[in-house]
Amino acid sequence: MNQLPALLDWTGAPVSRRPDRLLVSASAVIFDDAGRVLLLLRADNQHWGIPGGRAEIGESIAQTAVREVFEETGLRVSVKRLIGVYSDPARYNIASYPNGDIVQFVNVCFECIVEAGTLSGSDEGRELRFFDPQQLPANTLMAHRLRIDDALARREAAFIR
Repeated sequence: MNQLPALLDWTGAPVSRRPDRLLVSASAVIFDDAGRVLLLLRADNQHWGIPGGRAEIGESIAQTAVREVFEETGLRVSVKRLIGVYSDPARYNIASYPNGDIVQFVNVCFECIVEAGTLSGSDEGRELRFFDPQQLPANTLMAHRLRIDDALARREAAFIR
């Protein structure tokens, strides 16, 4: 691939150049008993998103999701089901960071269930809150809106996007 078509990053902003690298990540859609979805107001871009982050060497992708949820929310979760695999750069799977890095992600998204813990923030997020999935904040990450919609579809087969 010589040149990327005009793309938008996960916030909906235009991407000015090719990504610097490709990383593997996991994310988690977590619903409360009322059917609301847990979102984190990210400190780096002031957008709401589901918990998640990069995989570390030596862990499975499911372990990545569980670890990232705990680090970002204080909640201990278990994986309920695979929602999908997200890698298409035309579907907002590119992140632009304040330091100038542009990263394309291959993300594996799971629905997770809270097993224990108390909701508490981290340095990665300014606030944690449950939202009605039909009334997400305007500044919710585009990539995460798609994952939440896919989770709500309750499809048996995983999405590949």
